Amino acid sequence: MPFLSSIGPWGLIIIAGLLEVAWALGFKYVGEDAPWWLQLGVLIALVGSFSLLIMALKTLPAGTAYAVWTGIGAVGVATLGIVFFREPFTFARVFCIGLIVAGIIGLRLTAGGAEG
Repeated sequence: MPFLSSIGPWGLIIIAGLLEVAWALGFKYVGEDAPWWLQLGVLIALVGSFSLLIMALKTLPAGTAYAVWTGIGAVGVATLGIVFFREPFTFARVFCIGLIVAGIIGLRLTAGGAEG
């Protein structure tokens, strides 16, 4: 896909991480009685997330790419949990989310010779 190759491996990781947020939150609502379109949407997000991660791993260091992918997912799910699902909003939680963000940025900046 020309579009995907034009955004580079870091762009792939960002999109994959956002799709991870979608499928992880989708699992909260998908059960046997969930509408077919919701189940399909979660499946598409899941397959898309892993597919983009696999594409990015062809260029990026595996440990860095995986940590950034999961970090984006963790920050996204935790933040949306606070905003939309009334999960606790405490200094400690926000500080820990900030640490994950700092780790993502640090890994990206120290990725070495990886293109992007």
